[in-house]
Amino acid sequence: MVDPIFPGASTAVDTAPKRGTLNHLRLTVSDIPRAEAFYAPILDHMGFALAERSDTRIAWGMLTAVGDLQWTVVSLAQDRDGRPPHDRYAPGFHHVAWNAQSRQDVDDMHALLVDRGAEVLDPPAAYDYWCTGYYAVFFADPDGLKLEYVHIPTAGSAYFWQAFQDRGINPFDYNDAVVVED
Repeated sequence: MVDPIFPGASTAVDTAPKRGTLNHLRLTVSDIPRAEAFYAPILDHMGFALAERSDTRIAWGMLTAVGDLQWTVVSLAQDRDGRPPHDRYAPGFHHVAWNAQSRQDVDDMHALLVDRGAEVLDPPAAYDYWCTGYYAVFFADPDGLKLEYVHIPTAGSAYFWQAFQDRGINPFDYNDAVVVED
C-alpha cells in the first residue's frame, strides 16, 4: 500500500500497535552544554542520533520497532526566579525509565555512567518484587532528574500482566494493586 502523504514510505508497519507508546520525552535543563555532555553518550548507547542542536535545545531521535520516530529533547529552562530546584517527590516528574535490550546492556550503561562520572543512585540490581526479571540502574542527570535504564524480559512482563489479569486486579488501579514503596 502507498502512503498518500509520503509516497516513498511503506505503510506495512502502520498496523502495529502503538497507542500509548512514547513519542517524545522533553526535559528542561539549566545548562545546554553540560546537558549535551551528559546525555550525548547515554543516548548514543541507546541508539539515538543527534538530530538538532541550538543554544536552547538539543534533540536526539531514533526509529522504534514499529517504524515511528522517538525523540529525547532537552531544552533550556527559563529563569527560575528564586524557585527551588527540581524535587522528584513533589508533584510532577519523578523519573523516566528507558528500556534496555538485556541485563548486559544495563551493566554496560552502568560502566558508561561510572566512566563519565555520572551520579549513580542505585547500581544495577534485580527488582523482582516489581516484576519478574526486572533489572535496572538508576542515575541522575546534572540537574538532579532521576533516570533509569531497565531490562525486563518479555516473559517477565507477560507473567506480571497475566498474574494481575488472573486475579482480576487492574495493576494501574491503586485501590486494587499492591503498592510497592520505592
